[in-house]
Amino acid sequence: MSAPTMVAWTAVCPLDRLDPDRGVAALVDGVQVALFRTGGELYAVDNLDPVGGAHVMSRGIVGSRGGLPTLASPLHKQVYDLTTGRCLDLPGVALRRHEVRCRDGLVEVRLRQEE
Repeated sequence: MSAPTMVAWTAVCPLDRLDPDRGVAALVDGVQVALFRTGGELYAVDNLDPVGGAHVMSRGIVGSRGGLPTLASPLHKQVYDLTTGRCLDLPGVALRRHEVRCRDGLVEVRLRQEE
C-alpha cells in the first residue's frame, strides 16, 4: 500500500453549518466529501459508499459502537469507524478519510490521496 499524499487545506463552510450528528456533502477539489460533527469532533470521509457505489455517505446514520464514533451507510447499513474509515461489518472494506479542522470558525478539509 502506498503512503498517502496530502494536498492543501480547502475552506468548506462555517462550523455552524454542520449540525451535530448530521452529515453534509461538499465538493473539495473535485472530490465528493462527507463531513460530520459528532462528540465535539470533526470527521471527513469520501461521500462514495464503497459497497453500494453511490455518493450517499453524507446521508448516513451517525452513531457509536464500542465507544467509537460510527457512520452507517444509508444503502445497506454497513457501519464504518469514523476515526479510521474501517468497515466494522465487512473485513477489507473502508472509507477513505481526509484531514479536517476548524480554523477561525471555518471548516477546512485536506484531501488524502493514495499515490
